[in-house]
Amino acid sequence: MYKRAVPTPWICSRCIRRRLPAIIRQNHAQAAGPAPLESPAALDYKPSPGQVAFDVTAPGSRQDDHNLGKIFDSPPFWKEFSQSSRSGSPVGLFQNRYLTTPKGFEAFADASLKKAKKVVTKILEASTAEEYAYVVKNMERLSDLLCRVIDLADFVKATHPDPRINYAATKAYAMMYEFMNVLNTTSGLAHQLDIAMKHHGSSWSEEERLVAMILKRDFAKSAIDMPQKNKEKFISLSQEIVELDFVDHIQPEHQSHTFYTSALLGMDPVLVKEYTKFGMTTLPTIGETASAALHTVQNEEIRRQIFMASRTASSSTLEKLHALLTKRAELAKLSKFESYGHMSLEDKMAKNPEAVRSFLQEFSGHNQPHVQLCLNELSEVKKSHMGKSNAHLEPWDKDFYMARILSSMPSRIKNSDFLSSYFSLGRVMQGISRLFTRLYGVRFVPRESLSGETWNSDVRTLDVISETDGHVAVLYCDLFARAGKSPNPAHFTIRCSRRIREQEIEEAAAVGNSLFSSADQAANDGMAIARSPDGTVMQLPIIALICNFATNPNNSRIPSLLSFNEVSTLFHEMGHAIHSILGRTNFQEVSGTRCATDFAELPSILMEHFASDPSVLALFASHYETNQPLPYEMVAEKLALDQKFEAVDTENQLILSLLDQRCHSAAALDPAWNSAHAYRQLQIEHGVMPADPPETSWAGFFGHLYGYGASYYSYLFDRVLAERIWQKVFMGGLGGGSLERCNGERFREEVLSWGGARDPWKCLAGALGDERVEAGGRPAMRIVGSWGAEKRRKSREGKL
Repeated sequence: MYKRAVPTPWICSRCIRRRLPAIIRQNHAQAAGPAPLESPAALDYKPSPGQVAFDVTAPGSRQDDHNLGKIFDSPPFWKEFSQSSRSGSPVGLFQNRYLTTPKGFEAFADASLKKAKKVVTKILEASTAEEYAYVVKNMERLSDLLCRVIDLADFVKATHPDPRINYAATKAYAMMYEFMNVLNTTSGLAHQLDIAMKHHGSSWSEEERLVAMILKRDFAKSAIDMPQKNKEKFISLSQEIVELDFVDHIQPEHQSHTFYTSALLGMDPVLVKEYTKFGMTTLPTIGETASAALHTVQNEEIRRQIFMASRTASSSTLEKLHALLTKRAELAKLSKFESYGHMSLEDKMAKNPEAVRSFLQEFSGHNQPHVQLCLNELSEVKKSHMGKSNAHLEPWDKDFYMARILSSMPSRIKNSDFLSSYFSLGRVMQGISRLFTRLYGVRFVPRESLSGETWNSDVRTLDVISETDGHVAVLYCDLFARAGKSPNPAHFTIRCSRRIREQEIEEAAAVGNSLFSSADQAANDGMAIARSPDGTVMQLPIIALICNFATNPNNSRIPSLLSFNEVSTLFHEMGHAIHSILGRTNFQEVSGTRCATDFAELPSILMEHFASDPSVLALFASHYETNQPLPYEMVAEKLALDQKFEAVDTENQLILSLLDQRCHSAAALDPAWNSAHAYRQLQIEHGVMPADPPETSWAGFFGHLYGYGASYYSYLFDRVLAERIWQKVFMGGLGGGSLERCNGERFREEVLSWGGARDPWKCLAGALGDERVEAGGRPAMRIVGSWGAEKRRKSREGKL
C-alpha cells in the first residue's frame, strides 16, 4: 500500500498549560518590549564561568556562525542579506522549477503522474529475472513520485499566504491522492512483489528486503487479497472513517457559562474584562481561558462548575467518537485482526496491545508513589487554605492548588522577561548549530533565498553542511509570528532522502525539459541533490520548521526573545530535523523520521534534555544587550518549578494511553460500551489523583484518538527511551558528556543514520549496550516501563 511520507504532527497535551503565563503577560503588555532588568548579581546568582568555545576550524565557519545569528536577530542585516530573493526570475518554491506560478502545480502533478504510470507499467510487465530483481526499487520510486507531490502540496496548502497557490496545491494533492488510492487496490502490484520476494529477495540488500516487507505488509492492510465483496466493504468503511471528521466537530455540551464578575476573584482581571458585560462574565467552557480560570479562581463552587462543563462533551461528539471506534473495530475484524489495536500496532515497536499494557502498567506502578506524595502535599495545602482539617481534594482543586504551591516556591526571578533576555532566537539557532557541529560534524550555513524559493519573506534558508559529506540537507525556517499563521510548532519533511538511480537520470536526459539545466536536476524537479565522488546522486532531504515566535516590530534593536519553554520547543523540533538530516537512506520509504511511530519522537524528546544542559547552554546563552553568560542557577530554578508535579502529569498521560488502548480493543464492538465509563474506570484502577465525577464525559475531547489510534502511548514511551539514552549515552550531561563527539557518533551510528531501515529495538540495544531489549516483545516493553520513574527515584535518593 502506498502512503504519504509526512506523519501527523504530535501535539503535546501540556502545551496549553505551558502557554498560560505567556497569555497573561500578553494581556498586560501586548506592545511593550522587555522591561528594565535587574542584573544576575543583584539577584544573588553566581556568575557563569563563560561560554564554551565552538568549532571554527572549517573554512568560513566563523563568518557562517556570525551570519546565522544575525539573520534572525537583526532586521537590517536580514534585509541586506536577503536582497537577491527580491529580484531575478523566480526559481520555484523549494527550487522546484515547476512551481513558479499557481498553474505550475498542475504541471508538476501531471509530470509526476506520467512518470508514475510508466513505473506501474514496468512493475506489472516484469517477467525476466533482471526485471523482477528491480521490482522493489521501482515500487520505492513509485512511492517517492507520489510523496513528492502529496507531501509538498499538503504543506503548501496549509502554509502559503496566497489563496491561488493554496487552491492549486489542493488540486495537485487531490490528483495524486486519487491515483494513490487506485494503486492501493491494484492487486497486480502486490502479486508482482510476492514473486520478486520469493525468487530474488536473497540478492537484495538488507535495506531493500526491509522495504519489500514494509510494502507487503501495507498491501495486506489495504484489503488487496480480500474477496471482492469484503474489499468493497473495506473501502467503504475506510471512507466512512475519514468522513466522520471527529476532530473538527469536538464540542462541549455547553459552549459557555455566565457568572457574576465578583465570583471570579483571583483570575487575571484583564482577561476577565475581555468576557465581561454589565457586571456579568461569560467564559468559554473549554480552551485556554477555562484552563486559566481553573488555575486561579478562588471560589471552589465556581471552579467546580467550570470543571464539569470543561469535562462534558456534547452528545453529538460522543456519537461521532463511538461511531469512529465501532467502524475501526469492524475494519479490523474484516481484516482478520482481533482488534483495531492489534491491526495498528503490528508495525510498531510494541507489536500488540498486550505489550503496550505491560509497559504502561509497569510504568504506572513505579509512578504511583510519587503521585501520592504530590496528592498529600496538595491535600495539606487545601486544608490549610480552607481552615478545615477534613477538607478533601476534589478534581477541580488540582490545578488551583498546584498553581498556589508553585507561586509560593522561592524564586529570585520576579520579572517574567528575565530569562528570555538570554535567549534571542539568533543565539539559540547558533547554539543548535554549534551543538550539532560538536556531536555530528554538521552545521547550519545561511544562504540567500532565490527569487520565489520561499513562501514568505520571513523564511530563512539554511544549507546543512557536513564535515565529511558536504551539502546534506536544506532547512527552511519559518519561525516568526504573523497574522493567520498556525500557532502550533511543527517539522515537515517536504522531500525525503533517497538515492536517485542512474536509470532515472538517463530517462530524464532522454525526455529533455527546458525547465532544467541538466538531467541530474531534472531527475529531482530542480530541488537539492548531491553527487558523491563515486558518482552516486542523492536526493537531499528538504525540511521546513514552523514556529510562531513573537517579534518586536516597534523596536528593531530588540531581537525576538524566547521563553525557556520556546527554547525547548525549538530544540524539540530540531530533534526531528536532525533525524531527517542524518537518516539519509537509499530508499525514501525508510529515510529520516519514516520509522515506527513509537520510535519517531525519541530524537526530538532527547533534544529537550540538551536544551536544559549547562554545557550546551554555555555554547550560546548570553544576554542580548550585555553579552553576559546565563547563570545556570536561573535555569535550575525554572526546571524545579516545571518538574514539581511531573508525576501528576505522567499519571494523566498513562491513563490516557490506557484509554486509547481500551477504545481500540474488541470491546468497542459492544453496543453497551461507553468511553466515558471506561475513562472513569481507568482513573479509579490506575490513578492516585481524584477521578472525574460520573456525570462527565471527557473522552469526547480526546482528539488524539483519531490521529494516534492505539499509539498514544508513543510519547510516554519515547520520553522514557530519551531519558535512558541521555543518561547512558550522553552521561546525563556530566563531565561535558553532552558535547562529546564520541557520544554523538554513537547515537548517530546506532539510531539516527538508520532512519527506519533497522529494527528500532536493535537501534536501542546498540546505543545502550543492553542486549536485554534487542529482541523486543513484552519482556522488553516491561523493562522500558521499569525505567519510567527511575529518574525521580534517583533524584529522591540524591543521585542526580
